[in-house]
Formats: sequence, C-alpha cells, structure tokens
Amino acid sequence: MIPTLSEALAERGFDTLTEVQQAVTAAELAEADLLVSAQTGSGKTVGFGLAIAPTLMGDESRLDLPGAPLALIVAPTRELALQVQRELAWLYARAGARVVSCIGGMDAREERRALERGAHIVVGTPGRLRDHITRGSLDLSAIRAVVLDEADEMLDLGFREDLEFMLGEAPAERRTLMFSATVSPAIADLAKAYQRDAVRVTTLSRGTQHTDIAYQVVQVAAADSDHAIINLLRFHDAPTAIVFANTRAAVARLAARLANRGLPVVSLSGELSQDERSHALQALRDGRARVCVATDVAARGIDLPNLDLVIHADLPTNTEALLHRSGRTGRAGRKGISALIVPDRVTAKATRLLKWAKIEAEWTAAPSREEILALDETRLLADPVWEDAPSEAEAAFAARLLAEHGPEQIAAACLRLYRAGLSAPEELNAAPARTERAERAPFGPSAWFELSIGQNRRAEARWILPLLCRAGDLDKTQIGRIRILPETTLVEIAEPAAPGLIDRLGPAGILEEDITARQVEGTVEDMRPPRPAPGQGRPARKEASAPRPPRKAPAPVPAASRPAPVAAEAPNPVAAAPQPAAPARAPDDAKPRKPRHAAPKRDGSRAEPRGTNGPGPKGAPAGDRTGSRSQQGPKRMDRPGPKAAKAKDDAAPRKPRNPAQKWDAARPKSDTRGPERAERKDETGSARTRPGASDTSKRMDRPATGARRTWKGKPKGGDTPPRRTR
Repeated sequence: MIPTLSEALAERGFDTLTEVQQAVTAAELAEADLLVSAQTGSGKTVGFGLAIAPTLMGDESRLDLPGAPLALIVAPTRELALQVQRELAWLYARAGARVVSCIGGMDAREERRALERGAHIVVGTPGRLRDHITRGSLDLSAIRAVVLDEADEMLDLGFREDLEFMLGEAPAERRTLMFSATVSPAIADLAKAYQRDAVRVTTLSRGTQHTDIAYQVVQVAAADSDHAIINLLRFHDAPTAIVFANTRAAVARLAARLANRGLPVVSLSGELSQDERSHALQALRDGRARVCVATDVAARGIDLPNLDLVIHADLPTNTEALLHRSGRTGRAGRKGISALIVPDRVTAKATRLLKWAKIEAEWTAAPSREEILALDETRLLADPVWEDAPSEAEAAFAARLLAEHGPEQIAAACLRLYRAGLSAPEELNAAPARTERAERAPFGPSAWFELSIGQNRRAEARWILPLLCRAGDLDKTQIGRIRILPETTLVEIAEPAAPGLIDRLGPAGILEEDITARQVEGTVEDMRPPRPAPGQGRPARKEASAPRPPRKAPAPVPAASRPAPVAAEAPNPVAAAPQPAAPARAPDDAKPRKPRHAAPKRDGSRAEPRGTNGPGPKGAPAGDRTGSRSQQGPKRMDRPGPKAAKAKDDAAPRKPRNPAQKWDAARPKSDTRGPERAERKDETGSARTRPGASDTSKRMDRPATGARRTWKGKPKGGDTPPRRTR
C-alpha cells in the first residue's frame, strides 16, 4: 500500500481493512477491471479509493500538479457523491490530490471554474457529468480509472444512456470498476460491453443476514402506528434515527406529528431543493436534529453518523428495499436496530417479506408508556452527572434546598425536570397477539360423494363448498377434501353428516338444478383414474409432413396461338392524330327511349323530357343530346323542376314568414281593435306594432310584411336599420 494512504488510514483509526477492502486491494488485481458485489456500509468507498491508487500514482507517494482528471467517480445521488468526495479528500490529502465534485443542483459555473483550475479526481452524478463533457469543460482524454458506485441504483434510476455515453468517451485503455449490491442481467450486460476480462469479487454472505443489525417486527393496532413510532424513538433514545415512509405525503405527515411531540426532526423527500437537503443533513450531523423522516429515493446514498435505529413506518415494497433501508445502520462495526411497524392487516405480508429476504426477526410489541417511564428513571440514575463532585456554590444551594424542601420533594422535582425535555410517551391499545397456524386435526371417518360436474364445466372448490353447505345443511368443518376430476368431482363428507345429506338430497340426489350427487364406495385414491405411463396413453406425435413439391413451371404457349406483336410507331409531328369516329346515330324509326319524369307547365301540360324529342341545348335540334353537361342543366331523377315549383307557388297562398305577418294576413283590413292595435311606420317604411299594444309578438324590431330581411338584418332596399340583438 502507498505510504501516504497508510498514514491517512492510521489517522482515521483504521487498524484493519474490511473484507471488501482487502479483496479489491489484492496484488493480483492491481490492474484488472472489477465487478464487485458487497453489502451496504461495508467500506466500499475507501475500498475503491485504495484500489485505484496504484493506477493513478504508480510507485510515487504524491501526485503531480493537477491538470486533466485522472479518475472519474460516478454516483447515483447528490448525497452519495458528496460523501464520496469527503472520503476521498481525507484519504488522498497527504498525496496532494485535488478532488472536484460535479453534482446536479449545484452552481455549474463554479464547477466549470474548478475544472479549469485542474483536478486529479472528479466525483459527480451522471446527468451533470454528461453536461460538462458535452460542453467541453470536462476533458476525459487523460482518464486512467472509472468507478461506478451503486451501479444497480443508477440503472434503476434511468441513467443507462448517460453511463454508456461517459464510458464511450473515456479512453479505451482505462480501468473500470463497478460496485453493485446485486448483479442483475442489466449490470452483467453493461460490464460485458465496457469492461475487459472483468474479475468478479463477491463479499456477500449467502443465506445469512447482517450480524450487526438486529431485526424487530413491532405488532401494533391499525390506529397506533404513529404512537408506536414515538414510543420506539423514546425507548431506544438513539443519537440518530431514520424513519422510512413510502410517499411524500406520509413523510410530511410523520415529520409534523413528531415535531408536535417535541422531537428534533427533519425530513427528506423529492420535493426539497438541494440547499434544503444539505441543511437537513447538516443538522443531523451537528446533533441539532436526531430524527430523519425520508423516502427510499431521497435517502439513497446518505451516510449519517451514529445512526443506530431504522424504523420502517411503511413496509418496503421488496426485499432489496428492505436491505437498503436497514443497511443505513450497523456500519463500521456499530450495532443497529431495524424495526418494522406491522399493523395486524399486513402481518402476512411482513412474514413473506422476511422469508424472501432470509431474515430472522424478533416479533415483539411496541414499548408501553410504563416501560418508557421506568427506563427514564434508570437513565437518570446512570447519568454521569452524579459522578462529579459538587462545587462550593452548588453545595450551598443544595443545603438551602434541603432546608426549605424535603429530600423526597427535591428528588421528585429533579425527575420532573429531567422528563420535561423529553417527549411524553403515548398510550397504546393492546396489539393483537400473533397466532401461529395450528396443525389441522385428522378428518376422521368419512364418506365420499360424487358430483356430476367437473373440469368440463369449470367446477371450483370456492363455490362447491358453499353449495354443499346450503343444500345439505352442513358446516364447513364437516367437509373434507375436494377433488375435481375431468368430468366429476369427489367430495369428502364426515361420516356422521352423510345420512343427513342423503335425506336432504332425496332419491334423485339433486344438489342444484342439473348438478346431482351420489354416495360412492372406496377412497379418492381408488376412484382417481390412473396416470398413463410415460409414452403410453398420450396422443402420438404428429409426423413431420413431407416437403411440398416444387411448383411446376407454366407450359410454353405455342407460337401459333400467341398474339402478333404490335410495332410501336413514333408519332408524326406533321400529320394530325386520327380522331375516333363518332358513334353512329340511331335511325329515326328506332324505338324511342322511355322518357323521364317531366315537370308540368303552368297550363297543366307536361314538359317535353330531355333526351327524347323535346328541345335540346340552345341552338341544337330537338332530341340532340350532344351538348355539354353544363348546357343540359343538372341531372334530375324524381324531383320536380323549377317550373313545377313555380306552378305550385301560384296555386297555393304564400306561407307567412313570421307570426306577426300571419296575424296581419288573417285580420280583415276594415277590422279595427282600438287605437292600441293601430300600426305605424318607422323611418324605413316598415310597419310596426306600437309597444305594449299586442302580446302576440314581444320582439319590437320584427319587420312587417313589407320588408324582407336577410340573416344579418339588412333589408333589400333602403337604409340599414340598427342591428337587432338576438
């Protein structure tokens, strides 16, 4: 190991290396590409920092002046990138390395100026790094090593395209190290495409859980989940704790609830800006806050000091999320607790989750109020404040207290003052006890009944069981095994209940409409049809069909029956092209064509139909149909022509245009109904009814018979009246 790095480790108190650090710093892997699988919190950051040191420094103890970057470290989140920068900064401090971060949400101009001043190691998130590469501010020509930290999370977050872009821009002779908690097919494909003969390094303990993390399942009533979280925080009194929720709304609600109880709490979710996230994490590191409520995505990559308690307010969605959450604690040899809050309705889900994760957990109840108060007294007695000798001023005040108050009163006041700075514990309802599924007792003597329904009619036990209970007046405990066969169903009935079932079914054994039941002798093993032996009783495999014969070529056509080829002639530009002959006209004595419907004339006679002996187009003889379509007029089949419409208008009275006009037409001219019904004319000459004179039409601007109004209200002649409002 390089001496400057060894000195930095000694300053930090590293006596021995962790398993993953020893594996990646082996001498035989000094120049190899690595694909590493390790647990969260196993020291991977220091591990790859030590692994790339020979590639960056060679045999030297210090690095040259900063210039183009030598190493590129890619992390999925901003918090993890900042953590990696801090770790590598103290690790390479004695080697003179300059570590620059390029992180989304930070000032890109400051990062650009830092890159222009030179750097040895660049740490950043995929999106911001690609932006600097595209803009030309980050030069990858001198890169010797590329490290992908938490590669599986970066692929899950959708950074595959960015990773492929950066790996493609880096020199081909670089060294590539990938660190991932799990090696999925996507990680394997990425390693195969961008690594050269990668060595797989695995430090995960197969089939065993993290020895430094104690898992607890806290059973609570459905309404006491938040109260159980408060009591857990009070009971364990961890220096730093993190509470995981599945949604932003749950994070905001829990943070407000804990703050109302007097707990120093901060929250982390996707809706916070980078400055707010940085302030929240700094408050946890400084001790100003002791509880962090966060979502899975927001808490990825964060490393909080003295994190001894992880509480799952909502169950994780999968085993990987459970392991990542719990991996926030139990780091660097410290013991941690991972507690799952499990209401009674999700007990089965929690059991499956722990089983799939291969985790042995302790099932317990949430701490009660009495237990927390008793623990407060124990902690008060064990407080180091009792070990210090009192000063003269303190002794004088103690004597004064004893003179004015008794010892018991002073002790009670001391206890109350101690609890005043703590959150009050919550009262909890009794949690439902966890019951193990008991072994089913033997069914006992039984009789078998055969139902006339099977797989051919989609028989299912979920509706056969209630059907038997209704029809036979049975209890479900009196029904045993149900075996559904292709055409029938066998049901096991307790022997004492069999006679009653037979009596209720009657001689015909009708269970329901077309379903019958009858008692059979023997057991289900005797009545089940035997399975065919291998190769027997199965349909023979269809033989491969013979290949289709090739299609026959068409028979040649004899030369005598072929049509003579037509010789193509070039057009003669001088001679006119021959015109097709006009069709011969029918003789005069030919049978006349059946005439179409013709419109009547004014005198009642019928007009001559077109196309017969009537007049043709203008200037053409009668019966001539050689005129153009526009000359012949529109083609009409059964509709009357304009002359027929004119005759119809003359025969019948004109329909009035409006109700007022109809009333005027029906009223005799000599009829007068008082001065209020009299008509007057306005400036346009239109007859109008006086306002209030008639309620037949309430529209004052309706024209009378004398004026014709268009859609916009403009008459055919005269001045334009004011436009009416519709």
